[in-house]
Amino acid sequence: MFEFLRRLRRPAPSIDDELWRITVAALPWANDLDAPRQQRLRELSARFLREKTITPVQGLQLDEVQHCMLAAMCCLPLLEFGAEGLHGWSQMLVYPDEFRVKLVDFDENDVQHEWHEEISGESHDNGVLIVSWADVAAECAAPHRGDMVVVHEMAHKLDFLDGVVDGTPPLPREWQLEWARDFQAAYEDFGDEVDALLDAEDEDPDRSANDDEDPGYLHGIRITAADAPEEFFAVVSECHFSNPDALLARMPRVAAHLTRFYGPSPFA
Repeated sequence: MFEFLRRLRRPAPSIDDELWRITVAALPWANDLDAPRQQRLRELSARFLREKTITPVQGLQLDEVQHCMLAAMCCLPLLEFGAEGLHGWSQMLVYPDEFRVKLVDFDENDVQHEWHEEISGESHDNGVLIVSWADVAAECAAPHRGDMVVVHEMAHKLDFLDGVVDGTPPLPREWQLEWARDFQAAYEDFGDEVDALLDAEDEDPDRSANDDEDPGYLHGIRITAADAPEEFFAVVSECHFSNPDALLARMPRVAAHLTRFYGPSPFA
């Protein structure tokens, strides 16, 4: 009983003024928020730092500012959704660079295939969230490219909340139906475009069919969005925060849903 009462009296978590000033200056997305949303981000980040453990691994060392940066990046997608988006997990692992994982898949004949791949982030239902610090730092240096590994993995966390990993976070019923309709249509259209791009490159390996963009992107959107509906949601979430113009130009209905769900992009 005394412990329960002590917790009730525990003051709200806070972040020192100077620490928050340095953090915001280091994060272009936070720096471009209006004052009310920046304050909301500060409160959510303080709660994150109190409730979650950020663990650097493989010899990586992170200072107080870098811890606060990671907390703020995790909380960017929660400005409208709220602290409920932090439910169900307690630890964030931070690797110095991309890390190697074992992947398993089944082909159309139900034959299992296993391989290893270097990735920059991973998220588990009711488990850890893992990111590469090198990727986080690179994204801060080039914030408009469309990549945000922390936002990507937080989108998966939000997707997990309703118990079904399908690219649809918890939403009111009517909105959920509209979201599922518009996201599925955009996912299928983007997948068709990616298939056409890859087929063209297979026919002429010496010439990329996508010469105007970085390899791995189509219309400013990473082609891994075509892998699965849950990956589509995570990738377009990155674009919402870091390349909203590209997303609006190619997928206006998806962009509208994400603006409603996440609030306006800092770069809109």
